[in-house]
Amino acid sequence: MSWMDSPSQHLLERYLDLSAKRQELISSNIANVDTPGYRTRDIDFHGELARAVSGDDSDTEPIVHEVHGLTARPDGNNVSVDREGLLLSEVQLQFNIAEQLLKDNFKTLNLAINGGGSSS
Repeated sequence: MSWMDSPSQHLLERYLDLSAKRQELISSNIANVDTPGYRTRDIDFHGELARAVSGDDSDTEPIVHEVHGLTARPDGNNVSVDREGLLLSEVQLQFNIAEQLLKDNFKTLNLAINGGGSSS
């Protein structure tokens, strides 16, 4: 197994994919804030990540579900811009963390290739 095919590398890739999908859903929720009858959608980020860790995940699309328990307006729409804004910030931080970990992995690989010398 090469370093590029390692379980940790696949997990980081899945983490980034899930973060991107969640950001897409949150953006869609915000875009539909004035759409009558629109229901907030999300993924279970931690559940999907646990599925990837356990090996039950073969790069399938995450399960998107309607978010229950949110207050709906008279038009049936239950999007909360405050909630979505908070989640968007959370997802951005998650993505940045995974991106930094990935950069660190490639930096380590670059150091190994260069024999620990200068990476420039």
